Amino acid sequence: MQETTGKNWNRIASSTLKAELARADIGYEELTKRLAEIGVYETYKAVAAKINRGSFTFQFFLQCMEAIGVNDIRLN
Repeated sequence: MQETTGKNWNRIASSTLKAELARADIGYEELTKRLAEIGVYETYKAVAAKINRGSFTFQFFLQCMEAIGVNDIRLN
């Protein structure tokens, strides 16, 4: 959903998470496994869909960061 500022927030969310995954050299399949290790059980298909749509909760974003070992995020 776009806001009146013209920013596509879903695209920004998706790009941010994808960039962190790329920095960690982790794909969706590995992310799915790592999420399960911290008690977050999602299918590969569900993880890929959420990330590609960019419509995920902040909770899911934080769970992904925990799963890939990211403690700091820089937002432009």
